[in-house]
Amino acid sequence: MGVHGGSAELDPGDPVVPPIVQSSTFRWALPSEGELLYSRYGNNPIQQLVGRKVAELEGMEAGVVLSSGMAATAMTLLALTRGGDHVVASEQLYGGTLKLLAHELPRRGIETTFVDPTIGRSWRGALRKRTRLLFLETPTNPTLRVLDPRPVAGLAHDRGIVLVMDTTFASPVNLRAGELGADVVIHSATKYLGGHSDLIAGVVVGSRALVDEVTAMMRLYGAAVDPFACWLLDRGLRTLDVRVRRQNENALALAGWLRGRRGIQRVIHPGLEDHPDHELAADLLDGFGGMVSFVLEGGGRAADAFLKRLHLAVPAPSLGGVETLVSQPRHTSHTGMKPVERRRLGIPDGFVRVSVGVEDVGDLIADFDAALEAR
Repeated sequence: MGVHGGSAELDPGDPVVPPIVQSSTFRWALPSEGELLYSRYGNNPIQQLVGRKVAELEGMEAGVVLSSGMAATAMTLLALTRGGDHVVASEQLYGGTLKLLAHELPRRGIETTFVDPTIGRSWRGALRKRTRLLFLETPTNPTLRVLDPRPVAGLAHDRGIVLVMDTTFASPVNLRAGELGADVVIHSATKYLGGHSDLIAGVVVGSRALVDEVTAMMRLYGAAVDPFACWLLDRGLRTLDVRVRRQNENALALAGWLRGRRGIQRVIHPGLEDHPDHELAADLLDGFGGMVSFVLEGGGRAADAFLKRLHLAVPAPSLGGVETLVSQPRHTSHTGMKPVERRRLGIPDGFVRVSVGVEDVGDLIADFDAALEAR
């Protein structure tokens, strides 16, 4: 998965690894010479290759690579809505997406109604005549709820509404949302698709018509990805399958070990049988994911101390890399929320999010054990 996708058959003497075409522009004089190539347009050869590759991984028709996950989200929302339109979105979203929907789009005359995605009827009840787009994230950040998009997709398609899904936490290895009815799939490619914490990028895949709309908006706002970052992303995609499967295994092992530890109130991982969506996750996902969250007794102070005592795992935002990263959403993705708002979403002080890497799981457990015991 991801090794050969999007590439043409090689001729003798062709490079096995696609080259970086580190050029902003390309010779072009007349329309008769074909498409105007310009890296800001997102049609540099390496940009096009990676867009095709992710689309193939997702089983979608087309893809476009952008400068970040938030660029992918913003360009999609701006491309598919107009002033006066209405969006219905899950309230369990990445903090940046929440801010975009709640504070930025209203300045452009686009209103969003947020719903509890675990209550199926909430989506239908929020629809209006001007509803143009439904937005769903699964698994959710950072509470790791696994939501069934199939009823939402059915509702959207009955009404002629576009369903957009952010499946960054799953990656195409664990979930292909197009198979479940999503019209557009968004990834922060900074995370699992890149996989090495060394690039910033986003990807949007879907039908050719929808991706063309997003591409047009990307060109207008200047959100194309740099060719070198795109080349790094292609490199990451080549090992996506083996990385994610190892992270799936490590995360489940770490979650099982954490569940029995003193001082931990709750451990959250879809692979645990006490997770509220465990059966659904087993049905929908091809792997339970590399993310683990848990809540420490002692609240924020205990979580601060825990992060400071880690040696192998790295306290840092972001996720999906080969190294284990640990963060607190109250300090990072959801820092703009009041504590009462975070608690309502299941993110109390003391909530720790772990992006499990590919290290030896025994070494990881020993690191977490030492950090938990040194209280």
